[in-house]
Formats: sequence, C-alpha cells, structure tokens
Amino acid sequence: MTAKIAYDAVEVGTELPAQTFPVSRATLVRYAGASGDFNPIHWNERFAKEVGLPDVIAHGMFTMAEAIRVVTDWVGDPGAVVEYGVRFIKPVVVPDDDQGALIEVGGKVAAKLDDRTVRVDLTAMSAGQKVLGMSRAVVRLA
Repeated sequence: MTAKIAYDAVEVGTELPAQTFPVSRATLVRYAGASGDFNPIHWNERFAKEVGLPDVIAHGMFTMAEAIRVVTDWVGDPGAVVEYGVRFIKPVVVPDDDQGALIEVGGKVAAKLDDRTVRVDLTAMSAGQKVLGMSRAVVRLA
C-alpha cells in the first residue's frame, strides 16, 4: 500500500476527519483474548473498584490503537506511520450497560518535516475528558 495523501497538498493546520469509536465490555473481552492482557481491571468490576478505579477501564494499548486509526484511515496506509507515541493521562471507563463508552478522536497536521513526512497531533477524549496526552504520529505521505 502507499499513502493516498500527497505531501504537497497538506498544510500545517490541516484537520483530519474526526472519528468516534464505541467501546463495550464485550470489546474489552475480545481485545484481552487477542492481546493476552487479562488484567482483571479490564473485565472485573469488583476488582477494578477494589484497586481504586471507578469501574472497568479499557486497555491503554487498545485506546492508543483506536486513536491512530484516525491517521491510518486518513493516509490510507497503516505502513505510512513512521513513529507514534502517547502518554496515558486518564482511563477510558467502560460501564456495564448498553452504551459502554466512546473514544472521540481528532487530529491535525502540526508540522511538515523532512522526507515527505508530517507530524500529526491527536486529541482523544472520553466522557468529556482527555484520555491521551502528547499523542503524536509521524506519517510519510505520497
């Protein structure tokens, strides 16, 4: 695959299409199975509350993966992501109800770099709170 976005067509400030990702308890169970991360804070409400959490929380790596989808969907090629990092600042709390939680993600081109790359800064929110900080990706464009 190749990036579908041309470097010359992008300016600093270009906004990526925002996306919202639903997260249910079933989503967390499937992710635990796929990742091998069966920490009970991600599926056992009683345990999560015993260790001081408000409820079951989404896996940090799951949250991080959902956020980068805004970039990979925009650029059209997951392999175009050269670098990606975040700070986990708040958990995504996933209640045991029919709605679950939402992760709302937006992105903006923050800098044009060398070698046809750009830095994209992401904002990830859940329940009105920022859940990822310093969320940045470097992406190679066409």
